[in-house]
Amino acid sequence: MRMNNKYICIFLTVCILITLFGHLSFAGINGAGNEKEELKKISIKTVLDFGAIGDGTADDTEAIQRAVDSRIGNIYFPRRTYRITKSVLIELDRIGPISIRGDGTAKIIMTGGGPVFKIIGTHEGTADPTSFKNNVWERQRMPLLDGLEIVGEHPEAVGIEITKTMQATFTRLLIRHTLYAIHLTERNRNVTISECHLYQNRGIGVFLDHVNLHQINITNCHISYNGMGGIVARPGNIRNLQISGCDIEGNMDVKGPPTANLLIDISDGNSFGEGAIIGCTLQHTHLAPNSANIRFIGPPGENEQKMKNFTIADNVLSDVAVNIDLLRARGITITGNTIWKGYSRDILVKDCSDIIIANNVFDRNPTYKTYDSVRGLLFRNCTDCILSGLLIKNPIDKRGGIILDHCKRFNITNCSVFNYDSCGIFLDDAEFVRVSGCMVLDYRTDAKGSTALKLTKGKNNMIVGNLFVGKVEIAPGSAYIENNYSGSNKK
Repeated sequence: MRMNNKYICIFLTVCILITLFGHLSFAGINGAGNEKEELKKISIKTVLDFGAIGDGTADDTEAIQRAVDSRIGNIYFPRRTYRITKSVLIELDRIGPISIRGDGTAKIIMTGGGPVFKIIGTHEGTADPTSFKNNVWERQRMPLLDGLEIVGEHPEAVGIEITKTMQATFTRLLIRHTLYAIHLTERNRNVTISECHLYQNRGIGVFLDHVNLHQINITNCHISYNGMGGIVARPGNIRNLQISGCDIEGNMDVKGPPTANLLIDISDGNSFGEGAIIGCTLQHTHLAPNSANIRFIGPPGENEQKMKNFTIADNVLSDVAVNIDLLRARGITITGNTIWKGYSRDILVKDCSDIIIANNVFDRNPTYKTYDSVRGLLFRNCTDCILSGLLIKNPIDKRGGIILDHCKRFNITNCSVFNYDSCGIFLDDAEFVRVSGCMVLDYRTDAKGSTALKLTKGKNNMIVGNLFVGKVEIAPGSAYIENNYSGSNKK
């Protein structure tokens, strides 16, 4: 009897365990089902759910605006063509965090004036996290646009406009035929533009328009064939502009006003500084009047120190009137670049200070047979500059490959100027200029005995330890001269 009771207890225990585990398993299955239902409820909706047609004919403006105003956050554009007639307004503080995407298959055509998407925040602080209000973190951080094509059919159509945003992020966009592809106004912080094609717009690719802007990264983009400039900053307070890995070319209309692939113009007295353009290709088109690849214009007079602290490194620049044009700037470092086909000048520097140009190649690519590009470097009214490790070949300017007009405190070292048509290094009214360790020679078989170095007037200069082939003309009393070697180009 005792044995039977024991077996009965074991049997009852097993039954209880089976019942318990069965209940847990069914609860788990039930939980999974509920979770799927919840996921289904919050799945990403498309603009079609809000009434968009997407046939390229119907006006989808109101439907897209309804999708934004619904506050669902994630808005998806399926593969269709959407026509809109006015801006879609995205008021971040009202609608909360938002992501708008099309995975590269959706096209939006703007037939009215103004931006397709106008994104408005309320951030008034700096880039310091302690200056951010809670509503900015909770409702406005990182508005995201991704994978859309935007086409403008109206002369005043704009791709995207942002004001008072924080961490606006634009990726994998194609924007064409607009006035401005991406337009930044008033105040923004921490903007990212990446993997975008801003192509063949009537105006500007990326326009920093009178904006107070700190921290903007533009990476791995094609910004090309925009009629009024590639990346343009007009008067504003701008810090930390970082441009890398981009192809920026042909951003000039031959019939339009002077502009550049990268133009920073703060001539009204605002400020710009602390940035870099690295690893980019900038080129085309020399037919545009006064064209440039990179042009900086600082404010006049005592405000000249406000255009400052920028690095131009490891880029390829070619095929414009002036490759790098600096006016009233300071603290600019230009290093490791390959520069050619400057039809008026490779580098033009006026009224600047604290400029370093080092380890660059200024060459003429024989593949293109561009023998009409003047090229060379010209400095006018500049102080406290270093030129070092430069290779300058085939400049045809009548004055020289390196020209200093009314300059002070220059250190020109270890530069090579070859095959110049008129003069290698030309110094006019120079003071405290040292030319040392340079090679200046014309080694062509048909060389006509040009002047290697010419110093017209000045004081406290040094011309020491150079290798010259050709005439050396130095005004009496203008320089200390020692240990220069005068060779011959004759074999």
